[in-house]
Amino acid sequence: MENTETLDLKKLYEEGKVDELKAELAKLHPTELAELIEGLSPGEEVLKFLELLPDEQAAAVLLELDEDEQARILSKISSEDIAVRLLSNMDTDDAADLIRDLEPEQQDTILSLVDDVEQAGDIIDLLHYDEDTAGGVMRKEMVVINENWSMPRCVDEMRQQAEHLDELYYIYVVDDDGRLVGILPLKKVITNPSVNMIKNVMQRDPISLHVNDKIEEVIDAFEKYDLVAIPVIDSTKRLVGVITVDDVVDEMREQHEKDYQMASGLSQDVESSDSIFHQTGARLPWLIIGMIGGIFNSQLLGQYDSVFSLMPAASLFIPLIGGTGGNVGTQSSAIIVQDLASNSIKPGDIPKLVLKELLVSLINASLISLIVFLYIYFFMHEPLLMTSVALSLFCVVMFASIFGTMVPLIMEKLKMDPARATGPFIAIMNDLFGMFIYMLITQSLFTFFQ
Repeated sequence: MENTETLDLKKLYEEGKVDELKAELAKLHPTELAELIEGLSPGEEVLKFLELLPDEQAAAVLLELDEDEQARILSKISSEDIAVRLLSNMDTDDAADLIRDLEPEQQDTILSLVDDVEQAGDIIDLLHYDEDTAGGVMRKEMVVINENWSMPRCVDEMRQQAEHLDELYYIYVVDDDGRLVGILPLKKVITNPSVNMIKNVMQRDPISLHVNDKIEEVIDAFEKYDLVAIPVIDSTKRLVGVITVDDVVDEMREQHEKDYQMASGLSQDVESSDSIFHQTGARLPWLIIGMIGGIFNSQLLGQYDSVFSLMPAASLFIPLIGGTGGNVGTQSSAIIVQDLASNSIKPGDIPKLVLKELLVSLINASLISLIVFLYIYFFMHEPLLMTSVALSLFCVVMFASIFGTMVPLIMEKLKMDPARATGPFIAIMNDLFGMFIYMLITQSLFTFFQ
């Protein structure tokens, strides 16, 4: 439902009161303007809205929109407008992300129209890196000084370089070859106003990332060292860029969304606004796998018709066995995947981890089995069924717990994404093995006591 503010803005737009509308729009945050755009019908109406905004504000608003909406807008804007109105008012990393998915020919055309040749060159450099690496998310804007400069000269250089920055986190120190050698804390600038050489007061051996480090390593570094910005170096240790915490927050959110979708049985990124065909393609693979698993499960149960004919009540506990095994396996795998994602599991920790999981599953299996045992004893009075279900449930919980723990660890060892081990995969496999264990134990007990 549209709020009063949105209705007022639309009214001004419809009445052609352009000056009043521009004044009202100038008061809004880019995020609020992005929400307003999303409420407009796609096409000319969105373009006219963007034309009312100053170039810098229009660029900021575009960055707040999702990638699909950005692509739709870019497809309707001329290359000159993209270069002059948008890229020229963005940080290099944002500019590179904005045009990364465009055709190479269009990228070249747009970059040739950017007035600032140095900025265009920086954007080109960033486009050469994989977007899932440190080089792909870093920006070129930063304050850089030489270790042999005096403090007065550094202050002059910092003043000039900082004019083009929205935020100033750290001052990076390089040698004559451009290699990162340290960081100059602002406190040192204040307390040492006349030092002859910066290298005498700088902080040496700063934390840094390599341009080819994976995005997971970038996120881990920010979480581990609790920094707001980390410099990026190449193979020769030359300073080539910096990654700021706001970019990492965006990447963390994307990674969490990706892992959540994998755990939910989606084979690719999908949003509610995506087309029917895209959503179908994302959901169908795991649904088909689940269906195949269900067919195998039915075939398995069909092999034990004699058990159900002699003990019909055994069929009542099939959902309990399958559901419990799936839940336990999903819980175990989720904990391991979370620890793997945060790099809190070291190779030497695995035996201790598996032993702890065994003890936890032993306690859970014992309590759950006891509850079911007592339920059947008091309400169904079936000694054989009571023993069968309780023993089966105990074994299923133990198996599911260990299976859910080991599969992510094995996938991590094989360089596969452990997040794929959660959700549907664990549930399907535990359902199959759970039914096999239940039928095997039930038939064995029936044969023995009969």
